[in-house]
Amino acid sequence: MLELTTDQRSEIMAHGERDYPYECCGLLLGRFENEGKKVCAELFPISNAREEAAKRNRFLIRSEELLRGEQHAAASSLDIVGFYHSHPDHPAVPSAYDLEHAWPVYSYIVVAIKSGQAEELRSWEMQTDRTRFVEEEILKGN
Repeated sequence: MLELTTDQRSEIMAHGERDYPYECCGLLLGRFENEGKKVCAELFPISNAREEAAKRNRFLIRSEELLRGEQHAAASSLDIVGFYHSHPDHPAVPSAYDLEHAWPVYSYIVVAIKSGQAEELRSWEMQTDRTRFVEEEILKGN
């Protein structure tokens, strides 16, 4: 389960709308708590580094950007607890590509952007055997 504030939720959706028709992406920085709960304390937006032709249905976080996010998190005594990205004109459901590139433990938020407007935001967690995602509950944080 993932705790996310209303403002964070709105910020992710706005990022998806701004980057439409391309996929947006970013990091969820926060803390791992008991029984698999993750609390998002801060968002770390990242530019989609995919080549122009692929940005409509793929995102790429460059290793140096991931390192920058890790360093920012560490300086704030936080961890990377997950990732977010948008699906322009597609549902807020992980794709087969998402499944191939995900890791267990982390939260994966997918926001559906239809015709430039955010429609739905859902969070997913990869099963430890890496065979599928399971939707996780999003708790409203303060």
